[in-house]
Amino acid sequence: MSLNKHLVWLALLCCGLNAASADTIHLRGNDAVTGKILTEKPDAVVVDVGYTVLVVPRSDIVNISQASNALTRLTATTSPLLNVNAPAQFYYTGGPAVAASDVRDLVKQIGEAVVQVRTPGGLGSGFFINADGYLITNFHVIEGETEITVEVYRHVEGQLDREIYRQVRIVAINKFQDLALLKIEDKNAPKFKYVSLGSSDALTAGDSVFAIGSPMGFLERTVTSGIVSTKTRELEGQLYLQTTAQINPGNSGGPLFNMAGQVVGVTNMKIMFGEGLGFAIPVELVKNFLDHRDAFAYSTDNPSGPYRYLPPPNNLIQKAAKE
Repeated sequence: MSLNKHLVWLALLCCGLNAASADTIHLRGNDAVTGKILTEKPDAVVVDVGYTVLVVPRSDIVNISQASNALTRLTATTSPLLNVNAPAQFYYTGGPAVAASDVRDLVKQIGEAVVQVRTPGGLGSGFFINADGYLITNFHVIEGETEITVEVYRHVEGQLDREIYRQVRIVAINKFQDLALLKIEDKNAPKFKYVSLGSSDALTAGDSVFAIGSPMGFLERTVTSGIVSTKTRELEGQLYLQTTAQINPGNSGGPLFNMAGQVVGVTNMKIMFGEGLGFAIPVELVKNFLDHRDAFAYSTDNPSGPYRYLPPPNNLIQKAAKE
């Protein structure tokens, strides 16, 4: 018995449930589960069907109708580029029911969620994980920096319109896995387009992938495609996705997508003396970083926090030497 049919069979046994006041979870295949939603997690919805509690994977959900506000809310399974009016979650998983036909179509849908991250010391790429301006990049892109700007590209009348945001806060960092979580805090910032996180565990060698980023700093919106060479390449004690998609300086922190438009990795390095030897951090590590972001919080008020101290200004060093 399929998961969907099994869930519906369980739901039908709940004869005493008041359907008029219940929530409805619509599943693929025109099935549905009716009950009271207890909690919504990034990867699943927990629903009370009267005599038991079911955990419904988001990958099986088409949409949710809640009796409390009679509002049908789209989930991450409807499109790789999520609607800014989707339910409030910190990040989203899943993807479209049917993948786009090719990379070109996917780039049109998800390209606006990929950004350029600049600091006085260099630049890299990044991508939004929700509409409130939270984005992922590499730690080494912002390492030792506090002055950060983010360039966002929007489609306006068939052209890309560049917008620069300068009020950017470091939310959390993980130096050992080379990840950083930033947030745009400009007062007039709109809601941002964002992408969903897929599964690097589901990849196999030979799967097609593509990257969007700004290699060399001046080649914005560059798209490169390739395949997954291996998903368990060990380098310095860490496992990486190895890909033939071209990764260059400036791509660091950008997303590596599967052919469903889901992020499966964060590009972060390449072997300089070879071609087609790019590497990305598996998205499962990104999810873990986001789920435990409080443990990686960047705070200058907490000496035990996982941030690195910046060197004091030269004038303070000189003043201390004189004293």
